[in-house]
Amino acid sequence: MIPPIVLPQLVPSRTCLQCDVCCRFPDPDSALRPYFTENEITWALAGSVEETAFPNRRGSQVILVPEPHGDGYLCPAFETATSTCRIYEQRPFDCQLYPLALMWDEPHEQVLLGWDTKCPFMREEIPAEIQRHADRVRALLDRPDIQDHVVAHPRLIGRFQEDVIVLAHLPRLTEAVAGQWGPMPLHRFTLDDIPHMTASLDRSGLCGPQSLAAYSPVYHYMWNGLLAYWWMDLQGALCLFAQSPDGWFMPLPPIGAGSIDAPLFDAMGLLRRRNGDSAVSRVENVPSQLVPELERLGYRVTPKEPDYLYRAADLAALAGDRYKSQRALCNRFEREQSFEMHSYQMSDRQDCRALLGDWSRQKQAKGLESFGVMLLADASSAHEVLWSQASVLRVTGRIVRTHGRLCAYTFGYWLTSTTFCVLLEVTDRTLPGLAQYLFRETCRTALAEGAEYINAMDDAGLPGLRASKQAYHPALLIPNFVAVPARES
Repeated sequence: MIPPIVLPQLVPSRTCLQCDVCCRFPDPDSALRPYFTENEITWALAGSVEETAFPNRRGSQVILVPEPHGDGYLCPAFETATSTCRIYEQRPFDCQLYPLALMWDEPHEQVLLGWDTKCPFMREEIPAEIQRHADRVRALLDRPDIQDHVVAHPRLIGRFQEDVIVLAHLPRLTEAVAGQWGPMPLHRFTLDDIPHMTASLDRSGLCGPQSLAAYSPVYHYMWNGLLAYWWMDLQGALCLFAQSPDGWFMPLPPIGAGSIDAPLFDAMGLLRRRNGDSAVSRVENVPSQLVPELERLGYRVTPKEPDYLYRAADLAALAGDRYKSQRALCNRFEREQSFEMHSYQMSDRQDCRALLGDWSRQKQAKGLESFGVMLLADASSAHEVLWSQASVLRVTGRIVRTHGRLCAYTFGYWLTSTTFCVLLEVTDRTLPGLAQYLFRETCRTALAEGAEYINAMDDAGLPGLRASKQAYHPALLIPNFVAVPARES
């Protein structure tokens, strides 16, 4: 293992041990989670940090863990009993830098070095000692090896923060980053960007009652704890990018009012910068109306699993012979159980977390295939984001309790004023009919609020999930495609 970079420290240990700011976060998707490079991940694993803390072994923000006796989240290397870091001597560059911070300026043109005022060590006036410390760090940031380190991991540079006091501009680092990744500003996808993405979707005309569920910010933002989502405006269109362990890809085509030709050309150029010749460069969730245009541009377009679209009235009523088994299971649950259904509240989060663990174990005990097991593991961070950010994301949540015990929860969102998307559903599998009852009641509520359609998303290629969705007799399978640029000879 390559020894970690060592930066000079300023804040005394006695101050850090009394602090209740660092290493603690209010939300699982906090943009301030520490970033670990590939080498730093190797050191962290050697220091007994769990492998599941790192979604991308080549470099990623750490996945936070729930605070044992509170509502917040912790870095998995943090010891609550002693307020110390288990890997302090090998902690990542990102942590060593703090309370200094690397960030872009507001127009995203220059990399800045600043002092984070969230650190209690900060005083109203910047003392000369702090400025001298910043000058030492700035000199180190001009070293070619450290510049290479930052350039290789651009997520070390955060977004502009008003509560960070600017201490210095870093023109050499700015030039190095632009030389590697291009001069166009690339932004991390945060909650503040959701209105911009929503407005772009409205202008695009791609979001309608029978559109794919992916044409919503919620669909993507919920994975922000696991993947790194970025965006930039190119040629009048918003281009969304996701950084996976395999490389960068576009989870949606360019979103805008005009032709996708020019923005897609520029977006693919950016992917080539990041992926080289890797086949991972692609566009996901391509709707059928864009297929001819992409084929004209020379892309190879292949189908993937479609979304399942149902008539809301059919699922709310479950009438007729074709819904006989689902109706019987709903009746059985109502007959055998004493239960209550409520809207999700933040106070339900701990109980939802416990149920998700039980449900995952139940699924695996039934012989879930390896791909399904992987999806379960990946999904836990997305559930955490929804539990914490449901109200901000305008996601609708419902829970069911039997004898006071939470036994089911579901979340969904409005794709349009007439299409409601069921995002996820978790139930205690030992209670017959509970899943069917929860789904029916979700559809009844949506119907009462104006839904004409229910989008249950795709089946992820899982045979069991496919059979379950088909048993509800979809009115339409919404085609979904992946587009891959033609390989250059």
